[in-house]
Amino acid sequence: MAVWGVFVACLAAGGVLFATGLGGATDLVPKQTFASGESVTVTVDPAEKPGVYLASDTAVTYDCSISGEAKLAKTPDRRTVSAGDAVWEQFLVINAPAKGDYQLTCVNQEDATVRYGVGRDSYSVVNGVADGLIALVALPGAGLLAAIAGTIVVLVRRSGARKRLAVSG
Repeated sequence: MAVWGVFVACLAAGGVLFATGLGGATDLVPKQTFASGESVTVTVDPAEKPGVYLASDTAVTYDCSISGEAKLAKTPDRRTVSAGDAVWEQFLVINAPAKGDYQLTCVNQEDATVRYGVGRDSYSVVNGVADGLIALVALPGAGLLAAIAGTIVVLVRRSGARKRLAVSG
């Protein structure tokens, strides 16, 4: 029946939205990395929720600064992402008033091998996955309800048509 096509379409849409939410997780790994004391230009789009990460084998005391009206804020807790041999730990988010290029510099006092990087904020990715999961359940559920309601309407109309044929016949 054609009404079940609604359910199949909603199921497909829910799957696509869920996969899109999962796809954001690949942006977590910093694509732009730099060493302690280096100043890098980062393109910040507030909609993408950028985060600052560090990779180090030892605990370090860091000091980061950013140019312009952008601000750096500590994350409530630290989350890690593994990529190859490195374990990246998010420790800051970049809050920028507008999309643009900003100079970011991070330094540490310890004599340690430390890499810094910029990627997506892990909290925004978690929210994207949660939204995708809701879509995966809600859209097919709504499609199923629409298909059941459509089936009931078709059955009631057919029954009425059969009764009218039986009376007139």
